Amino acid sequence: MITRRDLLAAAAALAALPARAQQAPTQDELLRFRPLGHVTILHTTDLHAQLTPMFFREPETNLGVGEARGVLPHITGEAFLRAFDIAPGSAMAHALAHTDFAALARRFGPMGGVDRIATVLKAIRAERPGRTLLLDGGDTWQGSWTSLRTRGEDMVEVQKALGVDAMVGHWEFTYGAERVKELAERLGAPFLGSNIQDTEWNEDVFPHTAIFERGGVKIAVVGQAFPYTPIANPRWMFPEWSFGIKEEKVAERVQAARADGAEVVVLLSHNGFDVDRKMAGRVPGIDVILTGHTHDAMPRPLQVGNTLLVATGACGKFISRLDLEVRGGRVTDFRHALIPIFSNAITPDAGMASLVERLRAPYAADLARVVGRTESLLFRRGNTAGTWDDVICDALLEQRDAEIALSPGFRWGTSVLPGTDITAEDVWAQTAITYPNAYRIPMRGEMLKTVLEDVADNLFNPDPYYQQGGDMVRTGGITFTLDVSAPSGRRVSDLRLKRTGQPIEPGREYTVAGWASINEGTQGPPVWEVVFAHLARGPLRVEPRNDVRLTGV
Repeated sequence: MITRRDLLAAAAALAALPARAQQAPTQDELLRFRPLGHVTILHTTDLHAQLTPMFFREPETNLGVGEARGVLPHITGEAFLRAFDIAPGSAMAHALAHTDFAALARRFGPMGGVDRIATVLKAIRAERPGRTLLLDGGDTWQGSWTSLRTRGEDMVEVQKALGVDAMVGHWEFTYGAERVKELAERLGAPFLGSNIQDTEWNEDVFPHTAIFERGGVKIAVVGQAFPYTPIANPRWMFPEWSFGIKEEKVAERVQAARADGAEVVVLLSHNGFDVDRKMAGRVPGIDVILTGHTHDAMPRPLQVGNTLLVATGACGKFISRLDLEVRGGRVTDFRHALIPIFSNAITPDAGMASLVERLRAPYAADLARVVGRTESLLFRRGNTAGTWDDVICDALLEQRDAEIALSPGFRWGTSVLPGTDITAEDVWAQTAITYPNAYRIPMRGEMLKTVLEDVADNLFNPDPYYQQGGDMVRTGGITFTLDVSAPSGRRVSDLRLKRTGQPIEPGREYTVAGWASINEGTQGPPVWEVVFAHLARGPLRVEPRNDVRLTGV
């Protein structure tokens, strides 16, 4: 049984970092860890194809509903820091909270970079030979111009160089079924999908479980792809595959692994944190859930019964290390560290740096092309708004001559500091998908409200198994009130045109521009071209706006 004492002990490495609040930790400090037991599990997730150091602002709003209301990870900013005893203004505060982001980013520098990740992984493997397992939680092959142009191949090369032992997927599937199978074969490690079956025979498309031996311990890794992939992304790209939470299949796989002698069972998941929290309470026999998709970063695991939930954030900002002691066929103790990848503090691995340079070389000139400038912070994360999304919506309104703009609430996308140039790479980090067309269509007011209500239910349904884990659709040209505590179909009210203040009329048609439609054959220019044209008008100053009034919080 894992106790509260164990949880407190697991935070010891983290607690040491804020002591030097005004200084970034050194590489030695970041790697300092007292090894424990037989097995070291290493976790990365939601890299979104970010090969080089970048800035990524954590959300200002991360609302939980139902049983998740007001509990971790659904607290932000200073409240989040207090929950983990992290000093405001410290390096860890910069890594984990949105507070004073621009100032702290300039002090502590960017984060991530796969050459720095490689350095950390090599150090841990040297310390724990034959005991480490590197698991990738998915959303790895999408999110950059190079991954889009190579259709994910650049990221597979990086994963092989990092030594990934197994992975699961979500945005990977937007390259289409055949390409995913091709890349999974090239990966040379299991691409797992316990909840992916073909629609004709209900047979597994990918392996559901991978078995490993580390430190004399038999470990079963069950893989869970994003359950709502055919709803959140274009169904026509993988028409013969079914997804879903499929809790009964997870339970079946876990029981089979135990029966086969597994001493440790890990669920490598892209369900999202709240879904995994619910599953941990309903499926017995899982020791560890490595959770992904919702981009939460947790300085220590959350315990549900005897199951540990480990959340590692996004964009390569962190690596999770989890050491397990296993006796008598069960986990008896653990030690954990969420390792922040401060790019200025960690020496790049030479081999990985060379690989990254080679992969980016054919696109280097395009990536570095300056397309605009910003005098304010551009960020994406947050339940209802982000300044990058405001830029995209403004571009759609202007360049597509629309009254209303809609932009999906994607949680990926790096940040740009005030007073800096915007490069084409910065724009592609928000928009690089395989279905980027910026459409322009007529839409009745009643349909607009239905769209907003459907997205709100996907995000704020009190049952986690009905949540899809993104953020609220971003809007331009309208204002409305969003009551997150209201029942389905009644969360959106007082919907108005922003320019005139007039209510949206259910029966009237409005000209709506948007992008990332899941419908096959959508027409329009790639959204990044729309944004480039908008940025060419001159420097941006985009302050957060209150077009969505939150209630029921």
